[in-house]
Amino acid sequence: MGAEAFNRDSIARAYGRWAPIYDFVFGKVFAPGRAAAIAAAERVGGRILDVGVGTGISLPAYARTNRITGIDISAPMLRKACERVREHKLDNVEALAVMDAANLAFADATFDVVMAQFLITAVPDPEGTLDEFARVTRPGGEIVLVNHIGADSGLRWWFELAFSPLAQRLGWRPEFKFARIAEWATKNGGVELIERRAIQPLGQFSLIRYRRT
Repeated sequence: MGAEAFNRDSIARAYGRWAPIYDFVFGKVFAPGRAAAIAAAERVGGRILDVGVGTGISLPAYARTNRITGIDISAPMLRKACERVREHKLDNVEALAVMDAANLAFADATFDVVMAQFLITAVPDPEGTLDEFARVTRPGGEIVLVNHIGADSGLRWWFELAFSPLAQRLGWRPEFKFARIAEWATKNGGVELIERRAIQPLGQFSLIRYRRT
């Protein structure tokens, strides 16, 4: 897939096209990952930044004791999220804003948790985006990721290779390995890995948690 597919504007356009049917197509597929990510975020609680909040499908699942800020690159997705906030009367959602995940308009150490679901392999600059996550997370807070991470070998590797053309249309990178995130963490120096586990069914997605040191 060429670089054009992973620039900011093309990603915004792609998810704008998905907005009307995103929940119907991906709601059940991503449900286990969403549930795992929300449970992990709520073990810390407090102020939570949901990056790539999309249509806001996760928002009603948060406990009302948490204060949620959601951002997304796609204005059509966020319009759906705003509708969901009104429908469910989610008074714990403090703000929803169009924003680039690699250029967060928040002060350092603003949030207790930064969470990104199915996002980090779809942004043009994953390492720069993760640096921003670390910057806006308070010391002792957590970065929670749930994402498809490419297999290194075996049957899943072959499946991902065959699935690659469709995956790329969704903004996924089957070649994106965990080693890339681990290398980022080493270079950043301000985070420590506290959990990495496969999410059912079939272990196609991974939950990854870093603590801000």
